Amino acid sequence: MKILITGANGFLGYYLSELLLQFGHEVIATGKGSCRLPFSGSRFRYETMDFTDPFSVHDVFEKNKPEVVVHAGAISKPDECETSQWPAYQANVEGTLTLLMNAEELKSFFIFISTDFIFDGKKGMHREDDPASPVNFYGKTKAEAEEAVKEYKYDWSIVRTVLVYGKPIAGRGNILTVVKEKLEKGEEYNVFNDQVRTPTYVGDLVKGIISIIDKKATGIYHLCGKDILTPYEMACLAADFLGLDKSLIRKVTAADFSQPAKRPEYSGLAINKARNLLGYEPVSFGEGLKLTFPREAAETL
Repeated sequence: MKILITGANGFLGYYLSELLLQFGHEVIATGKGSCRLPFSGSRFRYETMDFTDPFSVHDVFEKNKPEVVVHAGAISKPDECETSQWPAYQANVEGTLTLLMNAEELKSFFIFISTDFIFDGKKGMHREDDPASPVNFYGKTKAEAEEAVKEYKYDWSIVRTVLVYGKPIAGRGNILTVVKEKLEKGEEYNVFNDQVRTPTYVGDLVKGIISIIDKKATGIYHLCGKDILTPYEMACLAADFLGLDKSLIRKVTAADFSQPAKRPEYSGLAINKARNLLGYEPVSFGEGLKLTFPREAAETL
């Protein structure tokens, strides 16, 4: 199957491209700049594409005619979205609309990668049919883009996920790799303990997306981890696993810091639907740590 990925140079894009190629799919990886992916072969192609530019998108779609579009590209840093709202709106909303219009001409299956931040986080463990009520501009742009995807004429799927982590690729880190770097240098690290998440191992997220592609599963799916943790708890568990000094990890709350974007407090997602319809079963956070830090895991055996 011919699958186009936006944001392919990113963390998720790397792992998704890798596994799709392993499963025999043809991958058209796209990004705004030059290719930073190590893949090659007849089933891999990289196209420079700015998905906020209608002409750029049209040319790439006309040339490659993808059967499936996985829209993983976005401005996803909440504070950046809050302070630069117009660029965030252009990328996250208008860019999605441009992709949808071009996908519609080809009747492509459109898969949109969204976020737990479309919810206000007042109750936690949100289900797919819970109403959106974002508390920051990033969440608002993703919620608006979701509404556009729901109007798409052909098959579509929305994947919401939470705080993705995993083995870093070419400098693309995440909360766990930052913890490792800070503590190894003997530096203190402030981590929130008043925000609840269901952190997602990147390998699980990728397998869930591929399951959606293979099953042509339409609708909204929550793909995240099964453990309910605060970022502080995640950091402490990572420090314990790595044998590092967790006393350097400082427990903080949102009241301690002035951030441009407010964060939802209890934003975990329920995964019952994905388990029942996709056979989705994520690893535990403990197993995710072993997969994120395989060398350290091997040393403990």
